[in-house]
Order: sequence, then C-alpha cells, then structure tokens
Amino acid sequence: MAAFVLKRVVWAFVLAVLVSFITFVLFFVVPDITRVARSTSADQLISLARQFDVQGQSVFEQYGHFMWRFLRHGDLGRSRLDAQPVMDRLTSALPVTAGLVIGGALLWLLIAFPIGILSALRPRSLLDRAGMIFVLIGVSAHPVWIGLILSYFLGYKLHLTPIAGYCDFFDQRLKCGGAVDWAYHMLLPWLTFALLFAALYTRMIRAMVLETLQEDYVRTARAKGAGPSRVLRVHVMRNAMLPLVTMIGMDVGLAFAGVLFVETVFDLPGVGGLLYNGTRNLDLPVVMGVFMVVSLAVVFANMLADIACMVLDPRVHVSRVGSYGKEDRPRLLPTRLGRASGPTPARSASAVAPR
Repeated sequence: MAAFVLKRVVWAFVLAVLVSFITFVLFFVVPDITRVARSTSADQLISLARQFDVQGQSVFEQYGHFMWRFLRHGDLGRSRLDAQPVMDRLTSALPVTAGLVIGGALLWLLIAFPIGILSALRPRSLLDRAGMIFVLIGVSAHPVWIGLILSYFLGYKLHLTPIAGYCDFFDQRLKCGGAVDWAYHMLLPWLTFALLFAALYTRMIRAMVLETLQEDYVRTARAKGAGPSRVLRVHVMRNAMLPLVTMIGMDVGLAFAGVLFVETVFDLPGVGGLLYNGTRNLDLPVVMGVFMVVSLAVVFANMLADIACMVLDPRVHVSRVGSYGKEDRPRLLPTRLGRASGPTPARSASAVAPR
C-alpha cells in the first residue's frame, strides 16, 4: 500500500508540473502573441511578463522564474484593477468556496444515498418513480434557476433563510459572524449546490446497488444466513462505493464550475465571483491565479480519490495490472529429480476406479 501511495503522489506531482506549465503558456505566451498580432494596447491586455520581470528570456527560463516565485513567495502577480496581490485575494476567497463545496458535497451525499438505496431495494415502486422524477428535474434544471427559485420561496416568501450575503465563520466581532450565522447564510447555497449533483449521484447509486445485488457473492452471503442489513452494509455498499469515490474525485472540476453560478446568485465572495469579475475586467493575473489553484485542487482531489479506492478495496493496486496473468498461470512444481514439472494431469475415470 505504501508503494501505491508513493507512486500516486509522484504522478500527482508530475500532473501538477504539467498543469503549471500549461497555465504559464496560456497566460504568459499566448497573450503576448495576441497583443502583437492584433495590435492590442498594453492597457487592454496587460502582460504578465512585465510583472514577473521575465521579458527577454526564453520560454523555459520564464517558466522557471515564474515557478520559483510561486513556490517560494506564493507570488501570482498583482491585480490589474487595485494592484492588490492575487494571492491575498485568493486567500480570502478560498475559504468561502471550500465551505460551499464541502458542505454541498456532504448534503448531496446525504440526499443521494437514501433515495438511491431505497429505489434500488424497491425497483419500479412508487418511491422509485418519484426518485426518477427528482433525478430528471435535478439534471435538467440550471443552477441559476434553482438558486433563484429557492431564494424566492424560502427566503423572500417564507423568511426561513437569508436571500443573499455572507457571514464570516472566524470573525465574531462583526454584527454578522460566527459559526451559527455562517451556517444560517450558507443554507440556500448548500441546498442549491447539492441539488446539482444529488440527482446524478442518486441515479448512479441506484444503478450500482442494483448491479451489486445480482452478484454471486451477495447470493452466497444470503444463502449462508446473513441478514438484509448485513448484506447491504458489508457486501453491497463497500463494492458500490468504489465507482462513487472515483466520481467524486473527477467531479471536483465540475463542482467549481457550479460554484461560479451559485456564488453569483447569492453574492458570495468566493473564487467563482473572483473569476467572474476577473474575466469581465480582463484581469489576467486574477484569472491565472484562479485557474492555477483550481487545477491543482482537481489534481489533489483525484489523488485522494485513488488512495481512498485503495483503502476500500486493497485489490485496486497498479502493480497487479502488470502481474495479472502471471498469478493465474500453473506453477511449476519441483520433483525429486530436481527438475520442474507441470501440473499433474487429470487421470481418467478408469485409472481412479477401484479394481
């Protein structure tokens, strides 16, 4: 297991280097070429090479200088609008987005697991059909529409939650601050974000549980007298969880795309709003910083998903891919003559019949 984790960490490091190099090319090389080709002024398309003082150097020298400043000083340039360091703005925006993503993920799993499991245990029932209607609505609806509908009914009509705004979790000196106010203002964003993925995960959990219930080891466990709850908990859910863990790691990038809409609707000062304002004002340092941080977060999340799959099922090991087939070959058995002999051939019925 330690070798697998080490190998996965090395691959994550390689992917992070590739992501950083692609980010460098997109935001350092391409804008300069576009500015020269289209004769765009420096005020309209600011060059990051001037901020990092890498003009006149080769591409690889510029990339090395850029990564050195990023790794040692956390320097991603300064905003074009207010000259504030991009890392400071990301530091203040990342906790908001992280709280939204983590809380929304926990909520969508709490919604998806009961509905998906109950639908799989009672296929074609009224509960199953109602769950499929929920899946269709959740998959088809746009996050902006979901957010506005929830904000109108739960916030404006029923006054159960705030319509918009954000309260700081750590700063309790303000009028709006602390854990209670923070969770109270995050209820609608969490629910909106959760509905985006709960429908998809409900369908996947239902399909995985239905498929696992038909496996031979599940039938064997039932034949041995295991109860329904034990069969579902020990034999079904552990094997059905593997594709879901992989999906969660892959959906991190899609989650940040949904965050952009949710934070815009509820006026949250997160990474999504930072990216929207940076794109609208052509603030390349801010856009580059968001792109860099989100890409590294996706790489890190996929690494954790692979390690989690390894913990859930130790058979998921990359070394078995190379050794598969060798273990299934007939082993050569030593004989008294010092030679290796093959497997003992099956004798005929007449040879083993009693005389």
